Amino acid sequence: MTTQSDAVRKDTAFLGHPAGLGWLAATEFWERFSYYGMLTLLVLYMTHQLLQPGHVEHVIGFGLFRHAIEYFSGPLSPLALASRIYGLYSGTVYLVPIFGGFLADRVLGRTRTVVLGASLMALGHFLMAFEASFLFALLCLLLGSGCFKGNLATQVGDLYGHEDPRRADAFQIYTLAIQLAVIGSPILCGWLASRYGWQWGFGVAGVGMLIGLTIYLSARGSLAPDRPRTVAAAAEPRTPLTWADWKVIALLIFLVPVLAAASVGNQQIFDAYLVWAEKTYRLSLLGFSFPVTWLVSFDSFVSTITLALVVLFWRWWATRWREPDELQKIILGVTIAAVGVLALAAAAAQFAATGQRVSLWWGVLFEILNDLGFANVFSIGLALYSRAAPKGLGGTLVAIYLIHLFLGNMFVGYLGGLLETMSGVSFWLLHAGLIAGSAVVLLGIRVLFGRTLAPEYADPTAST
Repeated sequence: MTTQSDAVRKDTAFLGHPAGLGWLAATEFWERFSYYGMLTLLVLYMTHQLLQPGHVEHVIGFGLFRHAIEYFSGPLSPLALASRIYGLYSGTVYLVPIFGGFLADRVLGRTRTVVLGASLMALGHFLMAFEASFLFALLCLLLGSGCFKGNLATQVGDLYGHEDPRRADAFQIYTLAIQLAVIGSPILCGWLASRYGWQWGFGVAGVGMLIGLTIYLSARGSLAPDRPRTVAAAAEPRTPLTWADWKVIALLIFLVPVLAAASVGNQQIFDAYLVWAEKTYRLSLLGFSFPVTWLVSFDSFVSTITLALVVLFWRWWATRWREPDELQKIILGVTIAAVGVLALAAAAAQFAATGQRVSLWWGVLFEILNDLGFANVFSIGLALYSRAAPKGLGGTLVAIYLIHLFLGNMFVGYLGGLLETMSGVSFWLLHAGLIAGSAVVLLGIRVLFGRTLAPEYADPTAST
């Protein structure tokens, strides 16, 4: 007897994949469109308008919220406060999917949880258009992202059987939808905000989320039905963890703060980098001028290209030599990213010496090196954690891996506030030093524990 689930998995209607993949990729495109469009505007909106006198007084509950933040840090300037809020929001986004997964698995099911998340995020984007509802908007966006983020990606995996070789290719298509969204959303949202006002930029992000919700609701017949995780878990026998398993778990947890420090240059692109770039660069290239928010779109464009090039490079390398293990690739990527941040320090030095805005080519150099580096970091780290995790703990350790983005964004929120008290040169040298230091620590871990995390690579007698 052929079940609905079997029929969905045999479907090849979308580029050789189930039709549901096309619907889910389109839904994710619009969700990421709305998320990155709003995130690009967030710090600029707060520093230029929301946190200025005559505006901040209108935000409901902001006095208590500010007091809670400054209780730990002391009084903060508008820029420093905006950076802390950015870090708190963008970091917490990577924690709330844990609760969204529990809600889907135990209470609502994935489909209803995703619909709830999309609805909350659309509401949050529209609330961002009003100063008074700023904090309520952030709360809706966080709760909505928690319901949406992990559960939609899980539904992609549900389209395929355990042995289906199309699974990896499916996630590449899904990731491509994300990259395309990050290219387009800062351009449109940034242009509308600069031309017609902040509320237009936030409003179009909300419209994008409604489009995504509409697409998702249209896709329900093409998706695998919800299967309570408790049923699947009950069918899988639990294997006791060995000492070797606990050693791997401890190492993977130890890597989390190291990877968080390594991410500060990349994550700073949405925070203080935009504020610094707005005052430092000549925002024109090849005779064409544009708003500072377009730098985020450029970063995503470069990231898409470098990701493809890195994949092709390692495939070519593997045909001639032994391919490095994941940790070696991450070390290489973090080192390249540290060099990229040095380009910003050089640009800041030129700006300080001449007092004149500097060429945007410094930013182009930074973006190329940073994205080339991180093409060897994030997805490779995901592969490391999913491969090295003891049997039955893959999902848990991948969730732990994502905590490095929470810590990294929180740290970026703190570092961004230092831009007012440090020179641009010192500010970017601090970031480069943190990233380079992370590379050194990662190298030490590779030397000491390479056999533990990647025995098939670390053993020189292993077959290639």
